Amino acid sequence: MTRLLDVENLTLQFKTDEGLITAIDDVSFSLDAGEVMGLVGESGSGKSVTAKSIMLLNPSNAVYGPDSKITLHLDDGPIDVMALAKGKTKDMRVIRGGAISMIFQEPMASFAPAISIGNQMVEQLQIHTDMNAKQATELSIEMLDRVGISDPSSRFKQYAFELSGGMRQRAMIAMALSTKPKLLIADAGY
Repeated sequence: MTRLLDVENLTLQFKTDEGLITAIDDVSFSLDAGEVMGLVGESGSGKSVTAKSIMLLNPSNAVYGPDSKITLHLDDGPIDVMALAKGKTKDMRVIRGGAISMIFQEPMASFAPAISIGNQMVEQLQIHTDMNAKQATELSIEMLDRVGISDPSSRFKQYAFELSGGMRQRAMIAMALSTKPKLLIADAGY
């Protein structure tokens, strides 16, 4: 199999008023293309923080250990994810929503409340693919249908608060899958 991801010596602490709090301490794992991996632990053990670290989505008070290394292996060659942290936000597009997509525990917090689900899906497709608005709209509606959302053309025009929790979760899955990521992270929380 082809290597997809290497996480080596990942250590992450958060700056707090009480000092540095360690959330992840020296975690290492590898993932090959097509492989499924589960990260299991108690509530508060660092599963979500580890998942967010792969995409550098932890808050600004996060401090990565100096030996932490995350390498994403793509067709064009390896990407040093930690080096992207020091770069421009535009550089993050390679990993955030491009090569990697994430399904978050709480989709209501992940969707922008003032933008329809469909517009958010179309926007991310236009950022990460060469699709025009019409193509992105068609694919978005198709993806909503594929994840079991009834009347996807109507749901496409709705806002996150207008959908049930289960529908929001399915819309998030549709959005995550629509860019055909190399790596899909599902932060289940159960």
